[in-house]
Amino acid sequence: MVALAAAVSLYLLVVPAPPPTSLPVSAQSAASPEQPPANFVGAAACKTCHEGEFKAWEGSHHQQSMQAADDATVLGDFNNVKFRHFGVESTFFKRDGKFMVRTDGPDGKLADYAVSRTFGAWPLQQYMVAFPGGRYQMLPIAWDSRTQDEGGQRWFHVSPGEKVSPKDPLHWTGRYQTWNLQCAACHSTNLKKGYDAASDSYTTTFSEINVSCEACHGPASRHLAWAAKAKAPYPADSENGLVKLESRWQDAWKFPSASAPHAQRDKRADAAAMNNCAACHARRSALVEHGAPGAPLEDTHRLAVLTSPTFHADGQQLDEVFVWNSWLQTKMHQSGVTCMDCHDAHTAKLRVEGNAVCARCHNAAVFDMEKHHFHKPGSRGAQCVECHMPEKNYMVVDARRDHAIRVPRPDLSKSIGTPNACTQCHTDRKPDWAATAMDQWYGTAWRNRPQYGTTLHAGANRGAAALPSLMALAQDPALPAIVRATAVTLAQPHLGLEALPALRKMLDHTDPTLRIAALGALEPFEPDQRLQAAAPLLGDAVRGVRVEAALTLADIPDAQFPVDRLGDRERALTEYLDSLKMDSDWPSANANLGNLYLRQRRVDEAIAAFQRAITLDPLFTDAYLSLADAYRQAGREAEGEKLLRSGMALAPRNPDLHHGLGLLLVRKGDKPAALQELALAARLAPDNARYAYVHAVALHSGGKRTEAITLLRTANSRHPDDLEILSALISMNREAGDRKTALVYARKAAAVLPGDPGIQRLVSELEAR
Repeated sequence: MVALAAAVSLYLLVVPAPPPTSLPVSAQSAASPEQPPANFVGAAACKTCHEGEFKAWEGSHHQQSMQAADDATVLGDFNNVKFRHFGVESTFFKRDGKFMVRTDGPDGKLADYAVSRTFGAWPLQQYMVAFPGGRYQMLPIAWDSRTQDEGGQRWFHVSPGEKVSPKDPLHWTGRYQTWNLQCAACHSTNLKKGYDAASDSYTTTFSEINVSCEACHGPASRHLAWAAKAKAPYPADSENGLVKLESRWQDAWKFPSASAPHAQRDKRADAAAMNNCAACHARRSALVEHGAPGAPLEDTHRLAVLTSPTFHADGQQLDEVFVWNSWLQTKMHQSGVTCMDCHDAHTAKLRVEGNAVCARCHNAAVFDMEKHHFHKPGSRGAQCVECHMPEKNYMVVDARRDHAIRVPRPDLSKSIGTPNACTQCHTDRKPDWAATAMDQWYGTAWRNRPQYGTTLHAGANRGAAALPSLMALAQDPALPAIVRATAVTLAQPHLGLEALPALRKMLDHTDPTLRIAALGALEPFEPDQRLQAAAPLLGDAVRGVRVEAALTLADIPDAQFPVDRLGDRERALTEYLDSLKMDSDWPSANANLGNLYLRQRRVDEAIAAFQRAITLDPLFTDAYLSLADAYRQAGREAEGEKLLRSGMALAPRNPDLHHGLGLLLVRKGDKPAALQELALAARLAPDNARYAYVHAVALHSGGKRTEAITLLRTANSRHPDDLEILSALISMNREAGDRKTALVYARKAAAVLPGDPGIQRLVSELEAR
């Protein structure tokens, strides 16, 4: 079940199989000029010939993804039951055959609302209320549909520790709890959002209210026409009007011998089936509303990489990530295991329960033994998933297993703070205890197994000091593409010309996620360097790659652009603009539009886009900062100051707004007021190295060098590898005549960038005096 999100957005030494670089044959033919487009016909039309699959689907999570609220579908207790949350007493009752709830509305007052739809079924069921403008809002109080023995059969709040004001867009009546905006596309078949920006309203439609046959197989009208004429036996390669989603799960995997630890796949699986799953079971944003079924995910969506706050540093799930991004990290994915090897696509259940599902590919005589897991046979600890796929609860009761499927690393828990399955189960123990136990069982070699958590953690926390290890990770062909793409993304702010050859090589990689990340890493380079590297990808077969190439080159004037590539850029930018239009109900999409216009020096259009983003979400900090910068570029600083102060009135303790205002006041020449704002921003965000640095520079400019150095020393203790802080400490200590201290910080800077000739000269100069 897809939750509402408050969005403002093991290794294997084999070469991964190249992903498809064009649409599946059936998907292409569905839109070929010789035939009219296929239409949706409904699941009932499939039942006649596919009764077994239809019965398996009935009662599944897909079939119950969304339903009209009635006595057959509503699981919650509406017998005048009351529930209190932060002083608001909500009542669930029935009136004239309708399911009702009395709760706080957009004005904060209690009102009666009719429940129109159910959302999901197990382990919780949520309820939707129809509002004006075609909106459906999701109630934050859900029904725990687990058994009483499991703690269920009760009402509960999905965010129990949060008190949300009715004025907040996160309130259940607010924008970020709107079904049409958030989760509609993955809970119905052939859903069309139908958002009208002018009226800020929806005319949302779908072919079927739930996730039915055609959500995965594509519109079936041409298949029905084929079935009416076709006769058995049917050729395996016949064009039957549907996307072929085959897993061959029963016969694809074989053990080479009875003693072999792992089964092997006889041939690579078709990626189309997994692409279908990934379109909804991934943390991603959409590029198009309806892509061809089975198309590469990056042709229809933009995949999130493994960065905070969505993932832990080692790629374990942190926020709600919906499986696919985790799965891409695994040995299993690299070996060719598909979703349907483990899961039945129609029941949405495991093919077999317990360790038996793992034993289909992992020899039970080797792995399902006490000598392997060192837990009592049959106990919870003897279950494969407890060690290799630990659970995390979302929305209080929805336990989801981490599909990154990894060996526990309690040693990393101590060094970089990531969780491990051992102490998640043994909650009274520390990581050192778990690591010692593993040493006793397996020796210490497990500590030296390849892992990327240390490098990605350094990339997120050590700045330029992590660049060599990040680039080594990014160029390692044995690693999953999503890990390599994450390393490139973290390296991007610190890249120099020496990285261009490596980036160009990544631009030729078969995996579109890595091509996209490499394109994004090009953005800081000079126009001619970006053009040479990125222009060829404007015509890439995958939409997401084309779009990223166009964004990387969006600021280059037409006169400086190769004539034969102008059309490609225009088409790719149009694809991007279409995606923003589709999501123009999202404040972030409007801000992204403004950012594009700013890069293209279309300042007035950028201002309008940022203004709309703030209208949609008055608490959207990034839009305030971007709009203030657009005002600056337009020579309208007074309006920028007024804007930032209006944002601070709504969010008085937001450090970004105070920092932005401080910079504006510096430009205005009001140094005392600027210093006050910059100091407040640094206090409100003590972990922000940039804010500490800017505050110190402002102090120094105001003649308070000693105070500035003291502040920088504190910041350096928090951020020992930050080059801006080190540079300021070197400069200010030299200025103060303290050459010895300046040399200490210069040597620290040299350790961060050991090959930098400028820093080496500085160290030599300070040593010589």
